[in-house]
Amino acid sequence: MDWQTSEDTVPSAFITEANSRAIVGKPPATGAWRVGDPPGDRRFVSIGALDLETGGHLPVVRIAYETHGTLNADGSNAILILHALTGDSHVAGLPGPGHTTAGWWNTLVKPGGAIDTDKWFVVAPNMLGGCQGSTGPASHAPDGVEWGARFPYLTIRDQVSAQVAFSDAIGVDRWAAVIGGSMGGMQALEWAVGHPDRLDRVAILAAPDLSNADQIALNSVQVEAIRMDPAFAEGEYYDAADGEGPYRGLALARRMALLSYRSPTELNDRFERSWQSGVTPLGGEGRFAVESYLDFHGNKFTRRFDANSYITLVEAMSSHDVGRGRGGVPAALARVTARTLVVGIDSDRLFPIEQQRRIAAHLPATIDGGEISVLTSPFGHDGFLIEDEIVGENIRRLLENRQA
Repeated sequence: MDWQTSEDTVPSAFITEANSRAIVGKPPATGAWRVGDPPGDRRFVSIGALDLETGGHLPVVRIAYETHGTLNADGSNAILILHALTGDSHVAGLPGPGHTTAGWWNTLVKPGGAIDTDKWFVVAPNMLGGCQGSTGPASHAPDGVEWGARFPYLTIRDQVSAQVAFSDAIGVDRWAAVIGGSMGGMQALEWAVGHPDRLDRVAILAAPDLSNADQIALNSVQVEAIRMDPAFAEGEYYDAADGEGPYRGLALARRMALLSYRSPTELNDRFERSWQSGVTPLGGEGRFAVESYLDFHGNKFTRRFDANSYITLVEAMSSHDVGRGRGGVPAALARVTARTLVVGIDSDRLFPIEQQRRIAAHLPATIDGGEISVLTSPFGHDGFLIEDEIVGENIRRLLENRQA
């Protein structure tokens, strides 16, 4: 695993000494991008104030985003790509100043790729509440201090409302396609239901129609892991020295999440009962290899993410219910007018394939006739980030209006 490769986008692997050396040193209090840091490929736009679904209010909202390709004269070739929980706007590109990792969909978003940037104008924003340039808990509030735990509660609908205002701000009236996986897929579905006049096509990859009790429970224990870290300090940790922030709680939350992102088959086949070293883990000081894998990626994650932001985004995921206030899921999905691709992964234990089948069954215009495209993969939920060839072919079908 290369330090500059996101762990979500590659198969699991044994942790080497070189991997471990790459993250020596104390983690910062926050891994958020802050004003004054190198912008990298980011652009920024203000969308003004935003009233939130549950009564909260943000007086000023900034969205960080990246673009690839060129908008054509009539504005008909714009594609909106929405990232997952721990992703960001760096959908394509190299690692470097401002970007700790390479683009998370480099093989798809490129000239000649499934999302061909010679043809399409691709826009990828960092979601509201995130920590890589868009307004979130690590941003400064009007009083000049980080929002921290004061940041208002967000729903998926709030995030989409921000994306709609962002679209207006950059001059895109209608998207040729909105594409999202996992949490980004929740937002893509909300776009299709809540704003059917603003998009022609939608791709929903490994995302549910609602967050069920099992998923909310998983989210809740991750949030509690962070809050129980004494260094979390009720969300006021931004002035803490390196190594004194809530990195232990954030790393533990990340390790919990990784177990739901990968399938048991992949972890068992990759690691079995292997030891990390020649030192026994059976009552000694050694570690099982899978333990070292989780520890390494939890530690690595704390250097690019923010604990308050993680809480904000996980709670937004728990809010997701596309049928809330709309007469239930089937009635909500009946509003969709966009041509739709729904992809489910047969080994996904976070958002099982039955949830994608339920979405497809109630959509008026899927490209697979009310069925989903099943991605057969050993990698579990992260398959939509790893199985580039299969995912790319499905997206090509949507953009070219082809059936399987």
